[in-house]
Amino acid sequence: MEPAKKKEKDMRFRWQRLLNYQGIVKQMPFFLFMAGLAIVYIYNGHLADKTMRSISKVTRELKELQYEYKTVKGEVMFRSKQSELMEAVKPLGLKELTTSPVLLIDSSDTNQ
Repeated sequence: MEPAKKKEKDMRFRWQRLLNYQGIVKQMPFFLFMAGLAIVYIYNGHLADKTMRSISKVTRELKELQYEYKTVKGEVMFRSKQSELMEAVKPLGLKELTTSPVLLIDSSDTNQ
């Protein structure tokens, strides 16, 4: 027999040996391992996408809260000005002090 024909026959024999029932059963643990790896790979991709969406959502919420903080802080600074306080307490009948406050001292306190 020619070497080329013998080589072709050997190749066909190898493929037949690999694709027969016993060959498939023998390779089953490897196929199961590869299927398990594929499942883990897909799960990892989904988990990464979910994590990225969560990070994006938290970043958006953080920016919104920062804007709200700055707005409220500016409003508090504006309302705590003396002129604004006077306008706010005018309906209550309160007026600004024209005299300096009086300091009260406890005469029974011996530490002073």
